[in-house]
Amino acid sequence: MENRESKYLRAKERVNELKKFYGNLTSYIFVISLLAVINYLTNEWRYMWFLWAAFGWGIGLFFHAFRTFGWNPFFSRDWEDRKIQEFMEQDDKSKSRWE
Repeated sequence: MENRESKYLRAKERVNELKKFYGNLTSYIFVISLLAVINYLTNEWRYMWFLWAAFGWGIGLFFHAFRTFGWNPFFSRDWEDRKIQEFMEQDDKSKSRWE
């Protein structure tokens, strides 16, 4: 029962991460589009200043996607699970030596 519950909690956490990312992506598209329209209306692309905001926010969005979709080969969810298991086994071994 505990294993099923922990799987449910991990899945729920994953869904929340995805919702946050897609919310961020939607906001990015909406706000950058609005800034582009304002930029066009004010100076007709003579200086495309909205690209600075798109670039800055885009970097943050890229790292958010990187974390959300587990593209990090060094600290992925599998790596975390393996390390947790390793530390739990080490803890069990150290307890058994003292008992």
